[in-house]
Amino acid sequence: MKILIAEDELLMAKTLEKKLLLDGHEVLIANDGRTALTLYETENPDLIITDIMMPYTSGLELVGIVKANLNKKTPIIVLSGMGEENIVLQAFEMGADDFLTKPFKPSELSLRVKRLEMKLR
Repeated sequence: MKILIAEDELLMAKTLEKKLLLDGHEVLIANDGRTALTLYETENPDLIITDIMMPYTSGLELVGIVKANLNKKTPIIVLSGMGEENIVLQAFEMGADDFLTKPFKPSELSLRVKRLEMKLR
């Protein structure tokens, strides 16, 4: 499965990438929302994992744009920091499929990705 990670914290992005590569996925990384949108349009990922707070285009804006595209049903996992519960609720209202609160264990990410992968089949 091709997964787009939209995360502006380099260490977090690399940690997610390493785990997803070990799980056998193809991984694309965008360090800001604008790059994430470009990769979404050009690479057609099967799943997006996005942080909420990013430069240029926020994770919420990314969710809104992706879910407005009726031709694609790309699932989205939102990553949030502690204390951002109201923003996570907004993301769900906009169509996000799941969320993880930072910090989280890489194995938890793997389980969430596998669950969404099963839904795509």
